[in-house]
Amino acid sequence: MNCIIIEDDRLSRKVVEEFIHRTESTELLASYENAVDALNSMKTNSMEIDLVFLDIEMPEMSGIEFLKTFNRNPQIIIISGKEKYALEAFEYDVTDYLLKPITYARFYKAVTKAQTRLMEKQNVNKASFDETTDQIFIKRGSTLVRLSYSDILFIEALENYVIVTTFHEKYTIHFTMKSIVDKLPSSIFKRVHRSFIVNINKIKGIEDNAVILTVEEGAKVLPIGKSYRDKLLNEINLITKND
Repeated sequence: MNCIIIEDDRLSRKVVEEFIHRTESTELLASYENAVDALNSMKTNSMEIDLVFLDIEMPEMSGIEFLKTFNRNPQIIIISGKEKYALEAFEYDVTDYLLKPITYARFYKAVTKAQTRLMEKQNVNKASFDETTDQIFIKRGSTLVRLSYSDILFIEALENYVIVTTFHEKYTIHFTMKSIVDKLPSSIFKRVHRSFIVNINKIKGIEDNAVILTVEEGAKVLPIGKSYRDKLLNEINLITKND
């Protein structure tokens, strides 16, 4: 796992650096003595960070303030000399909370927890798209689930994931909307909103600001953006009344 450290205490920072170097599963990308420098560096450098070791009490910007401003994809392990911040820190879904002085055994336990969470995130629900057929494979744990294009009702964006909705189930996969759009056949799947792609064969009707899909419960109403609506109307087989 690629790691960075944000810790203003030099001795504590050196201890964590040494622990990272001693652990095969971790690699140190950078070490910062304050959160401001870390934020600025991450904005200018395209580092793929899996794990952040973050101190709480720091000048200029505290660890809690960093958590509030940092759009986190990496996991966070707090390092602190005080227990009183733990409850607030876990409200930000941190992976673990280490009290100083940190022992290697406790450090290793936290890293193992982070590695397990990372592997679950990487392995749960990835999608394999077969562009030569009318189907996709959704990876659910160790099982591949085959879905025909006709099974899919719509796809919804959820941060770095998408939810593929069928008549009977929903599948959350680690994929971006742009990647989905590029992979699925445009003749069947149309984007109607920044957060939604629909199977046009499931469209029951289109109203001013909504597209109505036929689902098991009867109908599902999704928002449709104006620009997407105009494009959709131009592409579908539309018959209008002649005056």
